[in-house]
Amino acid sequence: MGKTGYFTHRDCWKHDMGGGHPECPERLDAIEDRLLLTGVGDALERCDVPLATLEQITRAHSVAHLEHLEALSQRLIEDNPAGGPTQAMLDPDTVLMRYTVLAARRAAGAAVAATDAVMSGQLENAFCAVRPPGHHAEREQAMGFCFLNNVAIAARHALEVHGLERVAVVDFDVHHGNGTENILAGDPRVLMVGFFQHPFYPFSDVDHPAANMLNLPVPAYTKGMDVRELIDMMWLPRLEEFKPQMIFVSAGFDAHRDDEMGQLRLNENDFAWITERVHEVARRHSHGRIVSLLEGGYNLDALAQSVEAHIRVLADLR
Repeated sequence: MGKTGYFTHRDCWKHDMGGGHPECPERLDAIEDRLLLTGVGDALERCDVPLATLEQITRAHSVAHLEHLEALSQRLIEDNPAGGPTQAMLDPDTVLMRYTVLAARRAAGAAVAATDAVMSGQLENAFCAVRPPGHHAEREQAMGFCFLNNVAIAARHALEVHGLERVAVVDFDVHHGNGTENILAGDPRVLMVGFFQHPFYPFSDVDHPAANMLNLPVPAYTKGMDVRELIDMMWLPRLEEFKPQMIFVSAGFDAHRDDEMGQLRLNENDFAWITERVHEVARRHSHGRIVSLLEGGYNLDALAQSVEAHIRVLADLR
């Protein structure tokens, strides 16, 4: 049995977009509490989380993007003692505050550190319980609760630093991972597969994707069994043909039927089934190497139960 790593850091709790915002620090509390209650956390290898470096971040983002975020953060820190604002609105849903860049760099650092640990053989796979999420963050733009694209940073790290030739990104959030597609589209070393509710935020153009993108837009109220059938027919043949040497997962759990963020009708058993299929591909082609990163999931009970189900498969605890 290979080890499953668990990457998180208290800096990820410090980013707070305000009372009532669904992407809140309590999401990580719910996950921690569930893993403690069920004993699943005892089976995981807790790992250190560094800050992502400029070199690591700029494999997926421009220097100007990071400098813009850091300048906004510094302005908030400097102006606050004089009665200045405590937050900067980047879009109607995405708020930067003084600790946002710290948390985002820590989340991206977890993705990189998990990649290194899995590639070294220290771990078979890993789950990163981090926030802010990342899959909406484009090369030049923060949006949709996301500032830095954790999964794209990790994928590029595996390619550029570890010399892999083929990596896959699996995205099962209720929303399209437009940022990941924006960064990785056209890179033949990457295959990205995803399903998501459509039409829905971020209202991306999903009709003419690049050759290395496999989008499965599904209508509201689609049930888990229908998603499973699509994955069997569409995702799995492409993944088998591609033979990824490592798999990265944008693990969004807001497609759960109890999550009011969207209108899909999956449950924790569906997320476990998806994880099993991905795990099987990884064991055939990738020496079991998977790095999974938390994206969406805003009903705290559904999120915690779904993450538990996801990790149980990764850690062979079922």
